[in-house]
Amino acid sequence: MLLGFKTELKLNKAQRTALMKHSGVARHAWNWGLGLTKQILDHNKTNSDSKIKFPTAIDLHKWLVALVKSENEWYYECSKSTPQQALMALREAWKRCFNKTAGVPKFKKKGKRDSFTLEGTVKILSSNKIQVPCIGVLKTYERLPQVKPKSCTISRQADRSFISFRLEVEAQELNNTDVVGVDLGVKTLATLSTGEVILGAKSYKKYEAKLSRMQWLNRHKIIGSANWEKAQMQVARLHRKIANIRKDTLHKLTTLLAKNHGTVVIEDLNVSGMMANHKLAKAIADMSLFEFRRQLTYKCTLRGSKLVVVDRWFPSSKTCSNCGTKKETLTLDERVFECNHCGFIIDRDLNAAINLSKAAS
Repeated sequence: MLLGFKTELKLNKAQRTALMKHSGVARHAWNWGLGLTKQILDHNKTNSDSKIKFPTAIDLHKWLVALVKSENEWYYECSKSTPQQALMALREAWKRCFNKTAGVPKFKKKGKRDSFTLEGTVKILSSNKIQVPCIGVLKTYERLPQVKPKSCTISRQADRSFISFRLEVEAQELNNTDVVGVDLGVKTLATLSTGEVILGAKSYKKYEAKLSRMQWLNRHKIIGSANWEKAQMQVARLHRKIANIRKDTLHKLTTLLAKNHGTVVIEDLNVSGMMANHKLAKAIADMSLFEFRRQLTYKCTLRGSKLVVVDRWFPSSKTCSNCGTKKETLTLDERVFECNHCGFIIDRDLNAAINLSKAAS
């Protein structure tokens, strides 16, 4: 199976400038292609008689070379694969939009999620050096796997740059028949059917006041000034810290589940629907439930364990794990489950986790 490898780059001033140029070219190509495709869609809506065929990524790149690249010489200072990959990513974004699995693509803004993809002669020279097209040799802080990647993506978060690429690994075989049910929540990140409770990082809640004050102090600074850029960088660093704490908690939990259990059972939660509740949206986003499922999916495949996703309408919380009797109503305030039939009393989340573990058999 294919896995992604991502590590931080150790750059000098010239390399940082080169990466900013490539990010600018990728952003310009994306925004140009997005504007053009939106014009084509608007034309097709208003003129039903003369519809224009929606362009492919190859068509967009041909038009880019003929109309844009020839008038902007700074395109030739960067790798030719940078705008190509940006337009391919745009075409995939429109494909997801047409399939109704994602929203309409948005225009990119400078300084926000800057990234670009390089394709061609990507070669790992040593344990901490990688050669990429046009830019040259880049150093890393971490040891690199000795593979031959076909392409790589370089991204920036605050004042740090990262490189990522895919590598092929062999899936392991896990000789374990243990079944564990995982009930995800807001108060606690996960409750296992074994009785173990894993608390969430709640990193945003921890740094919310500090983040709010930093943004409040930045409200009257002149946009584009040195003080404004300094304050923006401080806010971006804090956002990165919050995200890293959350990711660290999720990686540790998902690795623990996939490594030590043969079958992991979770519920198919409607996260987007849960986010519609404005009273719980902030707490749900802080837990990052969709990222938990994404990590658990590929880690179970890698470790050789099995992931079972139970239907979202399965009454795991309302059903008694002792006798199987289902309650008609159960409010969010009731944190302890009391069975009216057998008198069984148990924690609500633990009861749901046990029912999930039984649903796999």
